[in-house]
Amino acid sequence: MKLIVTLERDESGMIVAECPSIPGCVSQGATEDEAIANVREAILACLETRAANGMPLTVAIREVEVVV
Repeated sequence: MKLIVTLERDESGMIVAECPSIPGCVSQGATEDEAIANVREAILACLETRAANGMPLTVAIREVEVVV
């Protein structure tokens, strides 16, 4: 399974990694590699929890560009 993950540096300098197609699935790390490894673990845990609770594994997301 391939999922989109967003990476963003927070105000403390940590890299925050979020998987938008799994609501609430967020992790962080000091580096991009660490954040990606951590969010991978979070994704597996979230998928397991969602499956155990009879929830859809992911939700549909759509990425659009908005001109401003």
